[in-house]
Amino acid sequence: MTRGNQREKDRERAQARNSGKGKSKDDGLTHEQRRERDAKALQEKAAKKAAQASGGDNSSGGKSSNKK
Repeated sequence: MTRGNQREKDRERAQARNSGKGKSKDDGLTHEQRRERDAKALQEKAAKKAAQASGGDNSSGGKSSNKK
């Protein structure tokens, strides 16, 4: 019994480490609700990326046509 309460302290530390994480899987949503939320976020991200790509193409095209 050389360890004493070291095992209990280690468990407490591990529990404190794991409970400190901000994002948990149990967010109170059903599988369908989570899937819809994620799909909506993905669509918004894709739309934002497409808008940046179309805006970036126009500005870079103007700059390259000025260079001869």
